[in-house]
Amino acid sequence: MLLKDFYTVLESSEQEDTFTTKISIEKTHPLYAGHFPDRPVTPGVILMQLFKEEAERRTGKSLALQNASNVKFMAVVDPNTCDHLVLESKISVEDDLIKVRGVARQNEALALKFSALYKVV
Repeated sequence: MLLKDFYTVLESSEQEDTFTTKISIEKTHPLYAGHFPDRPVTPGVILMQLFKEEAERRTGKSLALQNASNVKFMAVVDPNTCDHLVLESKISVEDDLIKVRGVARQNEALALKFSALYKVV
């Protein structure tokens, strides 16, 4: 986990090649003291990291980002508005490459949509 104690997995399920994970964000995490004290915002790179960690958990492999495409931040993730996120991932494995297509939702609103290619390290 890149940020210690940043989130907790609440629920996790799998249906065919789609994985759904509900997480709770720790709204008192020190990250928010600097981003930003009066209005906490979860950095986009942290949202992308959540998907990397989920792919590592699902595949049991350590991964390094090779390429990210179609990265679209659709809404601000504010832990004071809702401290839960739902990650939906499609993960495919091809030799030493892992492809992830994912969306993150907060309060049913789309927060992030992206595709990434990771190399097994």
